[in-house]
Amino acid sequence: MINEDTICAIATAQGGAIGIVRVSGPQAISITDRIFTPAGRPIPLVQREPYTITFGHIYNDAGENIDDVLVSLFRAPHSYTGEDCTEISCHGSPYILQQVMQLLITHGCRSAHPGEYTQRAFLNGKMDLSQAEAVADLIASTSAASHRLAMNQMRGGFSHELGHLRDQLLHLTSLIELELDFSDHEELEFANRTELQVLSAKIEQLISHLVQTFALGNAIKNGIPVAIIGETNAGKSTLLNALVGEERAIVSDIHGTTRDVIEDTINIDGILFRFIDTAGIRETHDAIERLGIERTFQKIDQAEIVLWLMVPTDDSDRLYELASSILPRCAHKQLIIIYNKIDQADTCPSHFFHPSLPPHTLHLSLSAKYGIHLDELRQMLIETSHLPNVSSNDVIITNVRHFEALTNALKAIQQVQQGLTTGLSGDLISQDLRECLFYLGSIVGEVTTDEVLGNIFRNFCIGK
Repeated sequence: MINEDTICAIATAQGGAIGIVRVSGPQAISITDRIFTPAGRPIPLVQREPYTITFGHIYNDAGENIDDVLVSLFRAPHSYTGEDCTEISCHGSPYILQQVMQLLITHGCRSAHPGEYTQRAFLNGKMDLSQAEAVADLIASTSAASHRLAMNQMRGGFSHELGHLRDQLLHLTSLIELELDFSDHEELEFANRTELQVLSAKIEQLISHLVQTFALGNAIKNGIPVAIIGETNAGKSTLLNALVGEERAIVSDIHGTTRDVIEDTINIDGILFRFIDTAGIRETHDAIERLGIERTFQKIDQAEIVLWLMVPTDDSDRLYELASSILPRCAHKQLIIIYNKIDQADTCPSHFFHPSLPPHTLHLSLSAKYGIHLDELRQMLIETSHLPNVSSNDVIITNVRHFEALTNALKAIQQVQQGLTTGLSGDLISQDLRECLFYLGSIVGEVTTDEVLGNIFRNFCIGK
């Protein structure tokens, strides 16, 4: 047993018709028994078969019936946490749920910390650390693609890939270290250097592929970053509000209203986009507005798609001058030039031209205020997102911690390759191999610390 405390928490959000209180730990069943009276045959929970549901009543210490409930019973090790567990299903009234929690705590439970149920599942060997992190990703998934990736990782798809890598590395390490054990016999060579180079190159290719998937995984998980830029009063905030369907940003005829970046996400046809409304670009002596404009350029660098808004009243010479600052940052991005406020123009504006325009630049006229051609913009965003169809079997990195560990593992295996090429001694090559193994092991929790676990699980919701 990892922890002798018995914990309890409300596992459902407020406002629903049904509420669930989860109890886990060595006394989970006996404590639940103290506050629960089964209907019909008065058989205590401790004497009932696991994986059954019992109808009954919960009474407070004064004998008043708090609610009619269902109690689900799980016994260690066959439960989510690997411990004895009960789940009390009652009506979703906040008062009822708090009364049940108060009774459980009075009879020996303590309130669970965020993520403590999943942390116990990890510590009790029910899942590795990457699978535990996938639980939080699954709860937070906002699109079909992010849901599939989280389900694959939670079911061990990523862990299986890492296990395959580590098996190959351990074989490589054992051959090198076997030679070190017989270092007195220089004529013995258990590890053919040519074969080791081929194997290490294969491992390097696999790790490199996983590292490269992070850009896609990050876009799927957090949304494809789309920067909305342009001069002041071009309608950037109006466009953001129109796209997300609510008054997310302040709209005003006063120039320079938006002084900082405003972000919001929206799911368009199953693809998550993260829109970034930026400060209008213009010459200004206002220090705060100037700082906002500097952040605008930073967001252009971070974006994958850039929406550059222009209006009929924009000065063409000024736009041409502005392009010299904007276009170099868009060379490897999808640029969409939007001619906004067409409801105020007598004719549709001609396409803006500049010799530095990326060849794949798209143009669209619309009215953000009245929603004219807004659907065309949404379709354009979908077509330019270039996200592949993600299946439940794809292994794609979405976690920053995993990305950092894989990046360090990649550096280590590249040092192994360099050592094999230059004829480095076996003990130094072995050290690089062990470093690679260390970083891969840290992903699944074979190498971890209380601080790392604390950082991971504190971001979970209570009750999970």
